[in-house]
Amino acid sequence: MTIHYSKDHEWIEIADHEAATVGITVHAQEALGDVVFVDLPEVGKTFKQGEVAGVVESVKAAADIYMPVTGEVVEVNEALRADPSLANSDPMGAGWFFKVLLQDKDMAEFDQLMDEPGYAKFTEGA
Repeated sequence: MTIHYSKDHEWIEIADHEAATVGITVHAQEALGDVVFVDLPEVGKTFKQGEVAGVVESVKAAADIYMPVTGEVVEVNEALRADPSLANSDPMGAGWFFKVLLQDKDMAEFDQLMDEPGYAKFTEGA
């Protein structure tokens, strides 16, 4: 399994050439505060890298969820829709947002994202 991070504070995990899982980072959920609502994308919809795929709302603010790679949404986390607080309690696990089938077969978009040390450096002092 490989996890990479976007500058917009999404994480994406690819495991064995299956659909990749996308969520928001611990840094993002800490900045947002208590998440109270998530607007998840429609299954079957295709997004280009960087397009808005959803919205997360907290008691403090609303933030767009950006697609970290070009692909088709193949599953959304219905448990998160029912209990948005999962984005706070387990953002890198049960609080995932959606799964996407990558359209960039050579992985170039994924490889352009930050690895964990790169993301940690990016968020230092943020």
